[in-house]
Amino acid sequence: MSTTPAATSSPTRVLFASLIGTTIEFFDFYIYATAAVLVFPQLFFPSSDPTSAMLQSLATFAIAFFARPLGSAVFGHFGDRIGRKATLVAALLTMGLSTVAIGLLPTHAQIGVLAPLLLALCRFGQGLGLGGEWGGAVLLATENAPPGKRAWYGMFPQLGAPLGFILSTGSFLMLTHWLSSEDFMSWGWRIPFLASSALVLVGLYVRLRLTETPAFEAAVAHNERVALPALSVFRDHGNALLRGTLIALTVYVIFYLMTVFTLSWGTSRLGYEREEFLWLQLGAVLCFGLTIPLSALLAERLGRRPTLLLSNLLVAVFGLSFGSWFAADAPAMTLLFLSIGLGLMGLGYGALGTQLAELFPTAVRYTGTSLAFNLAGIFGASLAPYIATWLASEHGLGAVGIYLAIAAALSSWALLRTPETRDR
Repeated sequence: MSTTPAATSSPTRVLFASLIGTTIEFFDFYIYATAAVLVFPQLFFPSSDPTSAMLQSLATFAIAFFARPLGSAVFGHFGDRIGRKATLVAALLTMGLSTVAIGLLPTHAQIGVLAPLLLALCRFGQGLGLGGEWGGAVLLATENAPPGKRAWYGMFPQLGAPLGFILSTGSFLMLTHWLSSEDFMSWGWRIPFLASSALVLVGLYVRLRLTETPAFEAAVAHNERVALPALSVFRDHGNALLRGTLIALTVYVIFYLMTVFTLSWGTSRLGYEREEFLWLQLGAVLCFGLTIPLSALLAERLGRRPTLLLSNLLVAVFGLSFGSWFAADAPAMTLLFLSIGLGLMGLGYGALGTQLAELFPTAVRYTGTSLAFNLAGIFGASLAPYIATWLASEHGLGAVGIYLAIAAALSSWALLRTPETRDR
């Protein structure tokens, strides 16, 4: 194994590799989220009750979030035992192959009940791959960062989220514009899933040219690796795992409320056309991308904890006013609503990866960081669109905002119990 400093410390290669990988992974993940609202209820879950079909589709959307902690444990084990590079390549392949397979699936009309079962299996594969991707990409960046720049380096893989969203939403927008509704539902929706294969090849090429991070090589040299990283995380770092999970909760809840839930509610209950609402989301996600670097800068200057606490406070205030922003026949107000929500998401998300990575020692950092992030996905994202749809249907949009404010309060509680890690 090479330990040449020049090879492991090239900022351009490291940051691009961390960014391109997460961009591809989130592109794959988001095209499923969009299709789960626009396509799958009709093609894989036909029902006389549209709401029932939508809820079944959103349930398969949730499957990946339950698979992600398993992916964290599996890929984290190898990431902490054999290295970051090989594990990141395997995670990308797992995600990519699962996504391409979705684009090849027959529908319910062709093979009956087997269609949604195969869709659920592929969604599980997506979750497994992403469970090992995000934590490794964050460590690739932060473990190569020079002193005083961990949050700035750790921001680059986070930019993959808005970039992946822009690519996925842009793909569906172009297909909606170019194809008739019949062609889109017949075969056009498959194109983004199949096109993912080209992006995966690019990602693999970049990542195969990487070398190990200096921190992992130092752990190997000092014989610091543990036999079972997942067991060590739960046994020796359980408190950090719990705090990390709660710290990540809010960014999950707000993101999937502002993307999946709003797309579903806006196009089904508020009367927005599919193409119109996708354009609104695409414009709003630019605010998400812009506030991620701001978050990293604040985390370097003020600290990780103050930055995340500020983000949670603003999210709670936004949540308590949720019901008055999102309305029919008000696209300008809806755009502002989406922009503020996603901008606040970025304000927390930019510093989150670095914060979670700094909670764990090198020997279990891949596993611990990934588990904390993806366990938060179970509680904060997997059922968020489902819960929000039920709350809005039964109690109005204001109840959805209270749900978001409660998540922000839980994250803030965990942060207040976590020491500042900037100078460690």
